[in-house]
Amino acid sequence: MWPKIVLVAAVCLLVNLPMGRMRERSRKFSWQWIAWIHASIPLIVVLRLWLKLPWVAIPINIAAAVAGQFLGGLPEKKRRRAASPTVSSAAPRGA
Repeated sequence: MWPKIVLVAAVCLLVNLPMGRMRERSRKFSWQWIAWIHASIPLIVVLRLWLKLPWVAIPINIAAAVAGQFLGGLPEKKRRRAASPTVSSAAPRGA
């Protein structure tokens, strides 16, 4: 049972990496943002039912999907921060 749960959790994490990146590129709370968050759910449900996983797998799969969304969005968030000028670098202090 646990190897199947770990396998599906790994799939959840890996599938959500590119979706997290696309979510980070979308305007927050737009329909695209919501779509990228929920796009992997049908795949996760099908895998869970096909492998006959118990209910205990659901929170583990959700945690893996959230982690994938977060980790997938990090590079995009860092890129955006690096591209935007900061207030402190615009004017020298004490001038």
